[in-house]
Amino acid sequence: MKYGKSGCKIKKERKKMKQKKQNEISVLLGYAGKYKVLTFLGMFLSAVAMIMGMIPYVCIWLAARDLIGVAPDWTQATEIAKYGWLAFGFAFGGIIIYFAALMCTHLAAFRTAANIRKQGVAHMMKAPLGFFDSNASGLLRNRLDGGAAETETLLAHNLADIVGTAAMFIGMIVLMFVFDWRMGASCLVAAVISVGAMFTMMGGKNAKLMMEYQTAQDVMSKAGTEYVRGIPVVKVFQQTVYSFKAFKAAIENYSNKAEKYTGGVCRVPQSVNLTATEGVFIFLVPAVLLIAPSALSSGDFAGFITNFAFYAVFSAIVSTALARIMFAASGLMLAKTALARIDTVMKAPTLEITDNPQAPRNNGVEFKNVTFTYDGADVPALEHVSFKVLPGQTVALVGPSGGGKTTAASMIPRFWDVSSGEVLVGDVNVKDIDPHVLMDKVAFVFQNTRLFKTSILENVRAARPDASREEVLSALHAAQCDDIIEKLPNGIDTLIGSEGTYLSGGEQQRVALARAILKNAPIIVLDEATAFADPENEALIQKALKTLTEGRTVIMIAHRLSTVVGADNIIVLDNGHIVEEGTHDKLSSGEGLYARMWREYNQAVRWKIVSAKEGD
Repeated sequence: MKYGKSGCKIKKERKKMKQKKQNEISVLLGYAGKYKVLTFLGMFLSAVAMIMGMIPYVCIWLAARDLIGVAPDWTQATEIAKYGWLAFGFAFGGIIIYFAALMCTHLAAFRTAANIRKQGVAHMMKAPLGFFDSNASGLLRNRLDGGAAETETLLAHNLADIVGTAAMFIGMIVLMFVFDWRMGASCLVAAVISVGAMFTMMGGKNAKLMMEYQTAQDVMSKAGTEYVRGIPVVKVFQQTVYSFKAFKAAIENYSNKAEKYTGGVCRVPQSVNLTATEGVFIFLVPAVLLIAPSALSSGDFAGFITNFAFYAVFSAIVSTALARIMFAASGLMLAKTALARIDTVMKAPTLEITDNPQAPRNNGVEFKNVTFTYDGADVPALEHVSFKVLPGQTVALVGPSGGGKTTAASMIPRFWDVSSGEVLVGDVNVKDIDPHVLMDKVAFVFQNTRLFKTSILENVRAARPDASREEVLSALHAAQCDDIIEKLPNGIDTLIGSEGTYLSGGEQQRVALARAILKNAPIIVLDEATAFADPENEALIQKALKTLTEGRTVIMIAHRLSTVVGADNIIVLDNGHIVEEGTHDKLSSGEGLYARMWREYNQAVRWKIVSAKEGD
């Protein structure tokens, strides 16, 4: 078994190394699928368009040569109109072909971005549910959706421009050295300076700084989402300044990273780059001053003027080409950081699915020597935990906060997989059960209710999409939701969270219970379903729970000990270990942790009653 695990690790490491060897373009084109052909076609057409775009400059040179050759009798220059039409034809044709190239690359880019989003969502569907508790939805959305959007610029424009610019450069170098290599070389000095400046900005350690800048942006996005979600609580407790502290720190960190990159790294190289690209003609002047005397002495001054005119006009191509390179290089760098952010989603852990699934034989649950440690934690959340829940039994998990109650319950539906040991459902290891079968077997009611911004009907029907309207109404009735439905303007068709229609915490909990009742699963996991309910809602929730749990296997996480008095078995967890186990009567009569918690609970209840009487 150990050997098998080691072999799997080696294979995974090799796979990671292979993925690292792939450059960003290869990875992106992998997402493109069949639309990869359009990307290549677009790059080819862009190269053709750039070459065609250079020909008008040659036509201008030919026209200038003829005019200078016959000066001052311009009427002898009979080919000027032909050169003009050729220039217009190639320029117009280049525009049309470049338009076609961009149509191809844009279509491929949009489809690739869509594929990234689809594959990302599909991958997240395979991730354990616990992954979403430790990764904020706003952060995941920013990484996947934002990262996919940032790759569009590279695929839609940059790749075509890179290939087109490469073709332009090759053609440009050929033309520059055809007429006068000295003038051509002077024009290329600007290109050398520009490329050096861009490498200074985007290469080496500055690439790492760019990654830190993007990471700071992600952290700021996450902090902003959390701050906005917590505004109601912030206002209630008047903690505006304190609550803004984390968000403010994230903003300042992002600002510092941005200033360090743009101000500290890019300022001088970018200034040099722009000066070189916009001042190509300046580099031509010294060459002209050096060549002019020899041209005069040789008697070929007309040819010298013609060549100078060509390079003076052609220097504009150098500026255009360098600007395209800078734009394309920035696109490559952004795409690299975008892919790194996308990878955090694509490489999210996934549940292992067995090739030979087994069906649970009953509705019992058993923990066998279970140990689990969260990623990054030094101490296990559960350690050597073993207990058994027989079919139809109700077992309560109690203990101090952080003792491992919720972690233990989350092992049953595979929110997380155990580090060692086994969790069995129906005498079958949960890893050997088809995930869909396992999810059908278990229903959950969390203390933090998750209702969608849709109708009551669809919220309840989420548990069983094929349920009829009558079945939904029956589940709502069993969950004691009749009073909720009566007060809503459109009954069960009322949209939650729109046009001022909101439910209280206790009302939301009852709707969530209706969802669990409709699912009709044989195993129920309750994570303190009455934690945030007022007395009236708590009484109704207790009635709904009685309907939900009747005849089913129940694992109940409890903070209010009054809710576990009738449990068949009570398991007391502390620091990830089972410290006590037994019925309420047995544990409360002892001197252990449960007995102490029971006394403290009753004392707190009496205190509340006395306080209420004094208030009256």
